[in-house]
Amino acid sequence: MKIYIQKLINGLSFLLILAVIQSCTEDFLEEDPPNVLVAENLFTDRAGFEAALNGLYHEVRKERMGSSGANETNAGDIRFGLMVNGTDNVFGLNPGNNGIRMTNDLGERNNPENAYNRRIFNWLYRTINAANTIIGRAENPDVNWTEEDKNEVVAEARTIRAWAYRHLTYLWSDVPLSLEESKGSTIKTDWERTSVFTIYEAMEADLLFAEEHLPVEPANPGKVSKAVAQHYLAELYLLMGRPGDAEVKAQAVIDGPFALITERYGVRVNEPGVPFMDQFYDGNALRSQGNTEVLWAILQENAVDNPDQGRNIMRRYFIGFYRLIPGIELSVDRGGRGIGRMAPTNWALSIYEPEDDRGGWHAITKGYIYTESNGDEPQDGASFGDTVFTVITPETGINNTNRRFYPHCRKWEWADPNNLGGNEQFGDQPYLRLADTYLLLAEAQLAQGRTGEAAESINVVRRRSNASEISPGDITVDFLLDERSRELLCEEQRRYCLLRNNKLVERVRAHNPVTGSLIVERDRYFPIPQTVIDANLTREMRQNDGY
Repeated sequence: MKIYIQKLINGLSFLLILAVIQSCTEDFLEEDPPNVLVAENLFTDRAGFEAALNGLYHEVRKERMGSSGANETNAGDIRFGLMVNGTDNVFGLNPGNNGIRMTNDLGERNNPENAYNRRIFNWLYRTINAANTIIGRAENPDVNWTEEDKNEVVAEARTIRAWAYRHLTYLWSDVPLSLEESKGSTIKTDWERTSVFTIYEAMEADLLFAEEHLPVEPANPGKVSKAVAQHYLAELYLLMGRPGDAEVKAQAVIDGPFALITERYGVRVNEPGVPFMDQFYDGNALRSQGNTEVLWAILQENAVDNPDQGRNIMRRYFIGFYRLIPGIELSVDRGGRGIGRMAPTNWALSIYEPEDDRGGWHAITKGYIYTESNGDEPQDGASFGDTVFTVITPETGINNTNRRFYPHCRKWEWADPNNLGGNEQFGDQPYLRLADTYLLLAEAQLAQGRTGEAAESINVVRRRSNASEISPGDITVDFLLDERSRELLCEEQRRYCLLRNNKLVERVRAHNPVTGSLIVERDRYFPIPQTVIDANLTREMRQNDGY
């Protein structure tokens, strides 16, 4: 009996009520906020449900955190890597861990036993069960709240449930669909993989409910809003082959209280810079701080006494190894300590026009200035004040010599002046931006053959960054994907837009010399974790093709 229960815990713990397994699991209840969701005295009023939602948002923030290690929030394989690395525009510059090697090397590393693959799969189902718990318990007639309170809470939880299924279907295709809280009395060992089209319909229902009941301007900028639901509906309708509906939802976001950042603002307004990059600086990320473009922000706080307050390791993974250059040391203005696990491909760095702010000095590192405050003498006879330039070296054969000079995307530069060598970063960050919505609008218009309107939607984004305007004759699916890379480099879940347009294998082969020679058709989706298949004891669960 003990072995039977342990197999369920290891493989399908997302299907068990958290209270039942709290005393025996060793994977999912390591002081995660969702644990509190099982308390019977929690779901009695709006405040209790808000506490539960806080735990749910913590699970969302983990996308940019690690997935392993003694403290998974700041160590181990970043979850975001599964969504972006090994694509046409991101490769493993310093692939020193399991997750980055899996998405870089594919082949034997990309297998059903891979722990990184399993941890992310289970994290998303843990998030779904936490959302299901909130949604189900909101139906208790004894809860002390108004109907408006109830609908808003449920709308938030349903948005995040749809968000989790969005990740699951992009990464694994058909997956089990669970829309109710898992309880000890409902343990199942005969789960089936549900068609993505059925899951899309469930996501649509969730997001339409959210669109109706979420506020336009939430009091907490880290919460989802009506625009977030509309943005995800636009993307979902593209997946469902309904570009007309996608256009309607994208346009609804654009017609809302948002606008692209076209003028300098905020904490660095008196320093050299460009409007495009202002929105990524800590102190500028929120609407209350002047960011008219952000639809949804990731909120974090540098709270030493409360490490679960929020942190991530985007800086650690995307900022380069510049500190290995003699005479160039860690500093706040250089973005703090990075280890360059992932970086833009040569192709991604090459597709910007010279005047495009998104590929300029303020957005991509072009070099580092020797300063006396850093202590070490400059190398090779250089003087203080000189610049050592980055070099776009070939992606293959990366080593300690050339990775230190490789350019990095500057969106995630952040440093605590009192702890320049720390792994974590605590600055607030944009998660969804209006520019992404404009590009979804262009995708919907292109799918309907309206290239003139698609060109104008893209030009709105390009004008902001001083890129030249394009004409209707320039518009193709590949051009649109190029533009998404220029705008959303190291920011969007790149794998998803390539899959949505059936371009993943083709473009990885064309633009990623590391992964391009290795990727095959089976790598469109990752394998269902073997522990999940093994734990489905009374019905065989189908594995993805090729694994």
